[in-house]
Parts: sequence; C-alpha cells; structure tokens
Amino acid sequence: MTTYHTKVLILGSGAAGCTAAIYAARASLEPIMVHGMQPGGQLTITSDVENYPGFEHAVQGPWLMEQMEKQAAHVGTKIFHDTIMKVDLAKRPFVCTGDSGDVYIGETLIVATGASARWLAIPSEKKFQGFGVSACATCDGFFFKGKEVAVIGGGNSAVEEALYMTNIASKVTLIHRRDSLRAEKIGQERLFKNPKVSVIWDSVVEEFTGSEDPVSLTGLRLKNVKTGVISVFKTDGGFVAIGHHPNTQLFTNGLTLDKENYIVTTPGSTATNIPGLFAAGDVQDKIFRQAVTAAGTGCMAALEADRFLAAQGH
Repeated sequence: MTTYHTKVLILGSGAAGCTAAIYAARASLEPIMVHGMQPGGQLTITSDVENYPGFEHAVQGPWLMEQMEKQAAHVGTKIFHDTIMKVDLAKRPFVCTGDSGDVYIGETLIVATGASARWLAIPSEKKFQGFGVSACATCDGFFFKGKEVAVIGGGNSAVEEALYMTNIASKVTLIHRRDSLRAEKIGQERLFKNPKVSVIWDSVVEEFTGSEDPVSLTGLRLKNVKTGVISVFKTDGGFVAIGHHPNTQLFTNGLTLDKENYIVTTPGSTATNIPGLFAAGDVQDKIFRQAVTAAGTGCMAALEADRFLAAQGH
C-alpha cells in the first residue's frame, strides 16, 4: 500500500476530469487524476465525434480522450490506473482508497466520475453500439440525416430524444413497453402533434439485427408484451433512451445529492455543500451531458480549487 498526497485530487478521467487536470497542473498544483471504472469516460464508447470544437473532420472518441489525457500528463498531472472504492469526506484533507489498496489524499477533491447511460442489457446491443445503436441523439443524431430511426423508452429522455431527431431524421418511431408514456404532458403533446412521429405501444426490443460486414444496424426484433407476437421493425438507427444514472455511489454520505442522485452544486459554480469539494461534468449535469460542457465545468472546478487553496493559505 502506497499513500499519495496532492493539493488537487481528481476522480474520473473523462472530458471533465482531464480538463480539470490540465488547468490544475498549469496552476502548479501538481494534481493527481485517478482513472476510475471507465478510463476516458463515455467518449470512449463513441465512434465519430463531430461536435467537439477544434476539428474540421470527425474524430474518434477514444482518440480524443487519449489526446486529452496525454495533454494532462504533459503539463504535469500524475495519472493512476486505479478505481476508488472508499472515500472519507468527514474532514479535510479528503482520503480516498483505491481498489489497489493505495491511498490518495487531497487537500481539495474534484469529483468527475460522470454518468452512465442505462442500456437494455441484451447481447446484440453492445455489438451495434456505434454502428446504428446509440444512447445520445445530440451526440450521434447527425449521422442519421434523412433516415428512419427508432427511439426506445417512454420517459422524458425518450421524448426529448425523439423530438430532437425529428429535426434530422425523415421518420421517428417511439417504442415503449407500456400503453402510455411517463414523460411530462407538455412533452407528450409536442410529440403526438409532430407528423414525423409514430408510436409502437406495449412492445420491447428483444434483439438488434443487422449486417456483419460492415457491422450495421438494419432492424429491431420486437415482442408485444400483451400478445407475445414477435415482429421485425426495419430501421437505420436505434436510440436507447431509458435514462442515465450518475456515478455517485461513493458519495451518499455527507455530499448533497438531488432526488436522482446527481451532485448538487451552487448555481454558476462547481462548489458542493462540502468546502473544498467540487463536482464537474455529467455527475452534476443531467441537462446537457455533452463533452464540451463537461470540459467547461472541469475548467471551473480547477480554478475554484485553486482559489480555495489560496484562501486557505496553500
């Protein structure tokens, strides 16, 4: 077991974590960034990225995150391939224990552990991720311009994704396992009024189907939950929109979370209810959930950590 001490400890290595690391390192704070369960965050399961500023052509998500991490290391961030299993937020400095047994102590702590999309958990889903199956219309919708797509879900996420896709796709079909939606009424009204939208009720996706070479989604195998009838629905894209869950399992004691377990931050800030602890990226943002907004809050968190340390005399 080894103990590491830093002025700024960053948990998470997605766009928020890497950006926080870059800014903290450039401020000579010698930050430590701990990778976490999914090194690089959600962009590592995204193929073509066209909406991150600075690139004329689409770039690969894993490559983009690799570059961010290399930049963080280049300016002085120490990066550890570990997963934090326990945190002690009762007092400063904050103490975090990794799966490796190593202990990381931070005078300040930036939580950038992100959020994870909820998936259907069927085997073919992973096979077609990035090849027609997505959990983010604002990320991947552009690639389905003029095509027919399906959105799976019945809550606010599904309605928002479906409405967004009506601006891009030629036809949008919402597939829901019940006979009514759980989304807010105003969203439902907008959805049902849109001529591009149709709904398949009482149905679940049993399998994503498509071609092998190249890998490409061509349809969904649906099962009607009331009749048991199996049908094949042809589509160019399938957007799984059954919500996200923030990765806040470690922070349920002491840190203020909202009813959906996202970390609550002060408006216009990344500060939490615990002095010296800041939250950046999707772990505190359930509205935008974009790489560029995550990077922005990562920058804010590092600057706020620097100011906090200065005020403490560090």
